[in-house]
Amino acid sequence: MQQLWKIYHYEIPTFIQEFANTKPMIRLKNIGMNCGCEYTQFPNFQKCQPYSRYDHSIGVALIIWHFTHDRIQAIAGLLHDIATPVFAHTIDFLNGDYETQESTEVDTEKMIRSCADLLALLQKYHIDILDVINYHIYPIADNDSPKLSADRLEYTLGNMLNYGFCSINDVQEYYNDLIVSYNEDGIEELTFQTLDKAIAFSQMAIKTSRIYIADEDRFSMQALADIIRFAIDQKILTRDDLYQDEPYVIYCLCSHQSTQEMWSTFTHYSHIQKSYQKPHSGYWLQINAKKRYIDVLVQNLGRISQLSSQIHTAILDIVQSDFHYYVSATSTKIV
Repeated sequence: MQQLWKIYHYEIPTFIQEFANTKPMIRLKNIGMNCGCEYTQFPNFQKCQPYSRYDHSIGVALIIWHFTHDRIQAIAGLLHDIATPVFAHTIDFLNGDYETQESTEVDTEKMIRSCADLLALLQKYHIDILDVINYHIYPIADNDSPKLSADRLEYTLGNMLNYGFCSINDVQEYYNDLIVSYNEDGIEELTFQTLDKAIAFSQMAIKTSRIYIADEDRFSMQALADIIRFAIDQKILTRDDLYQDEPYVIYCLCSHQSTQEMWSTFTHYSHIQKSYQKPHSGYWLQINAKKRYIDVLVQNLGRISQLSSQIHTAILDIVQSDFHYYVSATSTKIV
């Protein structure tokens, strides 16, 4: 999704490049945004281009810089995913945190402090580490869901483009319509200037939200989490290995017969099966979801959910989604 960077800002400032070229950031080039789902054969992910946490992190930093010209906030945004493990939020499923998906954020400070190059750059630019270890304190970088922030904006634009829901020109139009204004709580927020652009963006964002909670997505992450748990129990992987990169962990899984077979089955999952009663045999899961959606602010008008009955209904449909059923998947794997 690097083609989006020039939309976010016409150039990548030198200081962002310097921080992005450190070893912990480079690792993110091999950590995907789709949490392992992109390794399956499910149709939603078959046409996806490579989209890494590195791509996302630079995008977030550029959006923050574009709207604030605040170096500290931009670096906080750049580093916000530095502690992301392999397969990203799949590890939240491993940790039993699939509804909030925050367990993988706890090591941000540790990762920064362990890198001499990052510490040297912070000193070079006279930035206190405490000012960049928690990007949540900067509302343009991040804010409470369902408000719009740089983080939420970047992965939404990136995914709506990657899933084929919109064109690069659409992304440009949505982005150009944004400004910073004060919301109903008196806090700065990325805001649409025109209602029609806010509606168009929201329609596409809702389509991405439905993929985030789709049976394919939830099943894939829990199934992969179960494979990783088995690999850790069998001492094929360690918890520390999860902070390498995805090619390394896949190599480890494929180096042992039991996990190689599991991984092969996982990568051939192609169609979801659904049952409201748990079948007596087979691998069936009942999984809840973090219900991600965005209720954007429109300048001088208010929230889109109050301005468009269609968007209001679509958001309500996501919020009220009921996952009290079991899912499994068929595989295209030839035995």
